[in-house]
Amino acid sequence: MNRQELISKAKQAGIENANKIKSIVLEEMLKETKVEVKRGRPIDENSVRQQRLKTRELKGDVKRGRPVVEDSERQKRLKELNAKKEAGMLKKGRPVDENSVRQIRLKDLMAKKQAGLLKRGRPKKQVDQEIVHVA
Repeated sequence: MNRQELISKAKQAGIENANKIKSIVLEEMLKETKVEVKRGRPIDENSVRQQRLKTRELKGDVKRGRPVVEDSERQKRLKELNAKKEAGMLKKGRPVDENSVRQIRLKDLMAKKQAGLLKRGRPKKQVDQEIVHVA
């Protein structure tokens, strides 16, 4: 449904200032007001293709989309991924190199934090006091 049709339906539904409202918001408002919004091309129910689809639907022989080949590499990979996901073994992202400089620094930081040796915040200002003896 194009913009002009949306605006006309919105005005019929009693929505004021429909021409100032975004199309997506108008569609949502029309759904809430129970006005049916059709998207895409209009379907001619009397076309040869639609008649053929109706007869197939009545027989229960409707197949839409491309058929899935169960033995394909992709289907095998998807099954493995689902199995790993269900088992909780699926790792996402790039693997961490435990011997990298950053990981070593983070380990040391965590060790200091757990031991309570980590100093937090800004260091205190050290004031050098010279003791002058007056004789």
